[in-house]
Amino acid sequence: MQSCEISSDGTDDPLSSGPRRPRIVVIGAGLAGLAAAKTLLENGFTDVTVLEASDCIGGRVLSVQHGKPVFELGATWIHGAIGNPVYHLAQENGLLEHTTDEERSVTRISLFTKKGVSHYQTNLGRRIPKDVVEEFRDLYNEVYELTQEFFQNGKPVCAESQNSVGVFTRDLVHKKIVMDPDDSESTKKLKLCMLQQYLKVESCESSAGSMDEVSLSEFGEWTEIPGAHFIIPEGFTKIVKLLAQDIPSRTICLSKPVRCIHWNYSAQHQEAVAKSGNTDLENNHNKNNHSCQPHDDALILGHPVYIECEDEEWIAADHVIVTVSLGVLKQNHETMFSPSLPEDKVLAIEKLGISTTDKIFLEFEEPFWSPDCNSIQFVWEDEDQLGQLSYPEELWYKKICSFDVLFPPERYGYTLSGWVCGQEALYMERCDEETVVETCTELLRRFTGNPNIPKPCRILRSSWGSNRFIRGSYSFTRVGSSGGDFENLATPLPYANVTKSRPLQVLFAGEATHRKYYSTSHGALLSGQREATRLIETYQDLHRAETTKPNMK
Repeated sequence: MQSCEISSDGTDDPLSSGPRRPRIVVIGAGLAGLAAAKTLLENGFTDVTVLEASDCIGGRVLSVQHGKPVFELGATWIHGAIGNPVYHLAQENGLLEHTTDEERSVTRISLFTKKGVSHYQTNLGRRIPKDVVEEFRDLYNEVYELTQEFFQNGKPVCAESQNSVGVFTRDLVHKKIVMDPDDSESTKKLKLCMLQQYLKVESCESSAGSMDEVSLSEFGEWTEIPGAHFIIPEGFTKIVKLLAQDIPSRTICLSKPVRCIHWNYSAQHQEAVAKSGNTDLENNHNKNNHSCQPHDDALILGHPVYIECEDEEWIAADHVIVTVSLGVLKQNHETMFSPSLPEDKVLAIEKLGISTTDKIFLEFEEPFWSPDCNSIQFVWEDEDQLGQLSYPEELWYKKICSFDVLFPPERYGYTLSGWVCGQEALYMERCDEETVVETCTELLRRFTGNPNIPKPCRILRSSWGSNRFIRGSYSFTRVGSSGGDFENLATPLPYANVTKSRPLQVLFAGEATHRKYYSTSHGALLSGQREATRLIETYQDLHRAETTKPNMK
């Protein structure tokens, strides 16, 4: 097992308080956790430890070299440039320079080309006419703009919408299609089928099982940073490495899952443990003189937090920054915190949404698609009925909304990227690789009407839902939740207004704790910096208070 040393060396530090330096443990080595640790270390905190459950850093950033190209199984885009810390980090370190001539000519780096058109194909092998596609796209975009107004303009939500983006969009688009006097019945039916396909795409982008789950009244709060969307040609993991490069390797402990965070750890509790004669707590860090030693040391040092790891090691801390995903909190919060989390924080965890969006990369020896094709969109001709779509496990593939052509081919070869979300993504994750290959190949043959499409030479897919250390892709505002739930989730424990206990024992970071930038890599990074800054400012205030005490002699 990797040694998990806790540093306590270094020169005198004005941020230290009392006879010892604050001991800080960060749980999770994703963007939030690394940003928090990096910020703390840069500001004079020397006793920092990062516990990562998996065997690598990065969290939901996972770049995989698959043959020649690098594919992103997790975070893919830098969303916007102006004021985006991820963009500036990439730009300052030359990560956006490896572009093709064509990319330079349009001053952007894109995973998908803006040239060409999307081919909307039906399960009967028919391509939907371009004019029908454009008419529907204009109609859908018109309604989409309306979904933003409820939050942004304080527009009241009517009861018929059930406060759901999916219900509102489907009902309104359905009415507009049915009432169009210029369309034939067959065209109307086709557009209604396209509506269901568009909502599948929207679900993948929101990482929701269905847009019926996404709150209409809160949908417009998510804030977009101005500027283009960029990818990092050499892999998003380069950002992870930049954040980690100045963090001492001994600071990060890999394969170190946490079982429970014991906060507000009272002296009475420690004495009870000592009297019980439980020696399990001594069989850990004390061999390296870094133990939590709750039998004696802790009573003197007064550590308010103990982190119990799955390998039975206990680690003492003054503060712990929890950066695990919302999916992990949903599944484990009842056992992960002792005492239990306050009711309002539990409600925030339960009300906010997170689902799974998975990618399926298929690489071919040669393209079977035409040069003008930038994506193949799957439209099922039997899905014109009104209502939320869900599928049994054996039909999971009907949730695949599209396959996009990766661009440029000089970097990615001839590769398609498929998208599937929700429960159907979990069904896909249970399938073996050959089943997924055969299923996707058959779908492509069926929708393009080309029975001669060969099997791909390579496949790569994500599995965020079944990863026990992740349990989902990213968060969204579910019906019944609000932006305030993100803030409730981010509020440190114990609450300052209800207790005299040591403050800032448990802090929370991660994309699901950022009210404006949830679901993004920059939201995750900023949240880690936010919690580190919270501690930095607290100790600066304590230091100022100590140095300005009047001399009473």
